[in-house]
This record gives sequence, C-alpha cells and structure tokens, in this order.
Amino acid sequence: MEVNIPGIIAVIVFYLVILAIGLWAARRGAKKEAEAEGAPESEQVILAGRDIGVVIGIMTMTATWVGGGYINGTAEVIFDPKQGLIWCQAPFGYSTSLLLGGLLFAKKMRSEGYVTMLDPFQQRYGERMGGLLFIPALLADVCWCGSILAALGTTLTVILGLDVNVSIIISAAIAVSYTLFGGLFSVIYTDIIQLICIFIGLWISVPFAITNPLVSDIGNTTWTRILYTPVNDSSGNGTSFNETETYGWYGEWDMKRSGYWIDHALLLVFGGIPWQAYFQRVLSSKSPARAQGLSIAAGIGCFLMSIPSVLIGAIGASTDWPNTTYGKDPAIEGEKRMILPLVIQHLTPTWVAFLGLGAVSAAVMSSTDSSVLASSSMFAKNVYKPLFRQKASETEIVWVMRAAIFVVAALASVLAITVKSVYGLFVLCSDLVYVVVFPQLVSVVYLKFTNTYGSLCGYIIGLVLRLGGGEDLLHIPAVIKYPYYDETTGKQLFPFRTLDMICSFLTIILVSHLARLLFLKGKIPMKYDIAGCFHTAEEKQAATRDSNVVNGKSIGEHHELETMN
Repeated sequence: MEVNIPGIIAVIVFYLVILAIGLWAARRGAKKEAEAEGAPESEQVILAGRDIGVVIGIMTMTATWVGGGYINGTAEVIFDPKQGLIWCQAPFGYSTSLLLGGLLFAKKMRSEGYVTMLDPFQQRYGERMGGLLFIPALLADVCWCGSILAALGTTLTVILGLDVNVSIIISAAIAVSYTLFGGLFSVIYTDIIQLICIFIGLWISVPFAITNPLVSDIGNTTWTRILYTPVNDSSGNGTSFNETETYGWYGEWDMKRSGYWIDHALLLVFGGIPWQAYFQRVLSSKSPARAQGLSIAAGIGCFLMSIPSVLIGAIGASTDWPNTTYGKDPAIEGEKRMILPLVIQHLTPTWVAFLGLGAVSAAVMSSTDSSVLASSSMFAKNVYKPLFRQKASETEIVWVMRAAIFVVAALASVLAITVKSVYGLFVLCSDLVYVVVFPQLVSVVYLKFTNTYGSLCGYIIGLVLRLGGGEDLLHIPAVIKYPYYDETTGKQLFPFRTLDMICSFLTIILVSHLARLLFLKGKIPMKYDIAGCFHTAEEKQAATRDSNVVNGKSIGEHHELETMN
C-alpha cells in the first residue's frame, strides 16, 4: 500500500495538538490540586476536583461513548451487506442509556458523594464483593478500549500503509504516554478536542464524498446495492469484476433474529449505564442536579454525532469501488471495519482527507484515556487499597493507578489484534456489564434490603449463565443452548442475555430476603453471618436497648414501643 505523506503529516499535527492539550490540562490540574484543601490527591486525579462546568460537562459526557468504536463501528454496520441500518443499534442504544442514566442514577449517585462507581457496592456489600464486581467492569473497559484501538489501527493502516497490528500497538503506546500524569483533567480537555475534531472532520468529508462521481445516489441503494467480486482476467488486461446485487445499506429484517435484535437493543440501553467512565463524569459534576442535566443533554448529543457515520456507511455502500484509487470492494475483501477511513481517503480531495483522517485518528486516540483511567481508578481505589494496602498513602495510590494504565492498555491491545470486528468488540464491551453489573447497580441504589449474600449469588448466576451461552467473537462455544439455538451458525437467537440479567436480578432479591429471614428469625446462628450483614445490625439494636435502660426506660417499655411500631 502506498504511503500517504499528507496523511502522515495530518496525523502528526493532530497528535501533537492532542498531546499538547493533555499536558496543558495536566499542569492545570496539578495547580488546582495544590490549591485544593482537604480533598485527597487520588480523588483530585479521579474526579478533577468535582468542578466541571456546563458546556465542558456536556461535551465530555457525550464523548463517553462517541469515540473510535462508535464512529467507525456505526459506519461498518451500515456498510456491511449482511447488516445495514436496521441492525445498527449503537446510536439509539447508547443515547438512550445516557438519558436513562441521567433520569434514574446520576442524581442519586452524585448526591451520595461517591468517588467511583464501586463505592456504593463496597459500602453495602463489603470490600471483597466490590473487588469481585471490579472484574466484569475491567473486562468491559478492556473491550471498550480494544474497540477504540482497533478503530485507530484501521485508520492508521489506511493512512500510513502499516500492518493493522503494528498500528494498534503504536496507537496504544501513544495514548498511554500522555494519559499517565493528567488524570481526569487531561481526559476532560482532550474529550473536548476529540468531539470538535470528529464533528469537523466528518462533516467536512461527507459533502465531498457524497458528490464524488463514483458514488451513486444513496437514496437508490437503500434496498439494493452492487458487490464487486474480482475475477482473474486471462487476457492479461488486469482484474475484472463480477457485479452481483445484494441488500442495500438499509438492510433486511430477519424474523428469526428478532430475539437477537431485542437482546442487543436492551443490552446497549441498560448495559451502557454501569460504567466507571460514565459515572466518573457524573461524580465530578458540581451538583446532583447538574449531573442529571449533563447526562440527558449528552444523550441527545450522542445520537446527533452518529449521523455523519451513518452517511459515510451509506456512501461506502453506494460506491463503484473498482474504479476508485483503492481498486477493490472492501465488503468482498473482508475490510468492512475500515470503511470510514477508506471513504475519506479515496473519495475526498487531498486536503479534505488531510483534515478528516487526521482529526478522526487524533480524536479516536484521545478517547482511549477514558477507559484506561476508569479501570485504573477503580483498581487503585476499590481493590488495591482496601484489599491489599489499607494504609497506602495517596501518592502510592496515584502511582498504582498509573501502573494499572499500562496493564489495561496491554490487555486492550491484545483484544484489538485478536477480534476482527470493531462493532462486534464495541457491543461485546457492554455484555458482562449488562448481565452482571446492571442488576447489581439497580439493587444497591434502589433496593436497600439487598445484602452481600444476594449480591454474591446473583453475581455467580449471571456469570455462569452468560458464559454458558458462549460467544462466537471470542470463540467460546455454547454449553447452554437456549431456545431457537441455531446449530448451523452457532448463534443464540433467543434473547438469552436479557434472561440471564433477569435471573441474576431475581436471585439477588430472593437470596437477600431468604438470608435476612433465616438470620433474623434465628434459623441460622449469627456466628455464621460471615459477611457481617446482620450481626452488626443486631449489635446496634442491643446498644440502643442498653442506652434506653441507662436513660431510665425499662426493657418492657422498650419492647412495648417496638411492638407498637
């Protein structure tokens, strides 16, 4: 592949802009930390002093989901002849998740003054249960970061002509290099640049691409389009192509896959809520009301930012690819995930490609820091300190956080290299979060009677049922074959993820009730309450009774009062 010199210059320029912004924000954050009184150093790094303004807050919360996986993955699904607009669920799914997150969780979580998403779990269910819940949250962040790196790798492959795996490794190294010292301050300000870059880069590219002579009217390719399959030409005049008609970029509805569609829709909506990257923005807001408002506004912004990606996917499906400088059909060559950078590179003028590819690649890179910072924050605050080093200093916690950034980035790079679909990786990241973490979040926020025993059993049930269902993206075979299982493709057509989530939620409720009943009725002695859910409450009641006796109330009077209540 020919190296694109203007593209290289564009990437370098935009990378330097992102790096400069990140370093400036880090210095600004360090100055604010020095001026702050009382707030721990780690909390300043994680929450930026809880001092996010309205405009900055909306943009950084929108950027929670609008990254490389979002824009590249959306274009990929629209372009894919086996999917199309009908199966592109991420734009409305994640937009709705931000709206519901704002309405149902943002105000409640911010009003409690938590530092990370795992804080309420550790306060209610104990430190070890919080550590267990870190595992699916970490895996989700690794998948999310992997989708970003995969998207950036494909972009750099188009621009620089590098092997996609090399591009992913380089991208990860660059992202980690400026994430280490800035904390949330750097994340916030690079998010703003990221959003501006995506908006300008994509919207400048769309008019030029859609008016390219090799692009048919996208209104004529909604239902049918042409695929170009290469055929060896014996005359020696080069490669010729067979033209075959297939479904257009709108896609085709398959009734057999209705359950699959519903399952993934609910997964994106509710699985898009319990994320540290999202709650990090919520908890860094100045007030609970502002946190709620920012989340709702970000939901609207998230949907609007998907429009140019949808158009680019449609443009790719309407292009006569053999006659472009690319010379082949990406859909036939198995390069669907590269469609967004390919459209910008081969269907727009050089200066537009300069802006479009440079801005998008820099924007994608800047969104990597959110996921690595989210996991490293939870590890240092909710795993390392409470479980391993209770007396760890604030400086030690910050350095542990920085070390965790390397680990998360390395795991994400391996996944990005292994999984070949940006959109598939993007959706996969919400899978365990939906099945395991979401029912736990609802329980800890809204159901005050739930306890550690219910939480642990719900966790195990959700995890076992989900892993038993298999995952073709990671080549995990299905052990549990739910109704309508397709033996030919190995796909679960039943909405089993939603069923698993419901089973996990009901288990939390039922086991919590059962444990409470057995312990408080004396069926199980309090000495077996190893989680400390009930004997602590009993000790408090005993202390209250003793206090009442000291104050002149008899045990009988106290019992009468309890009976009347």
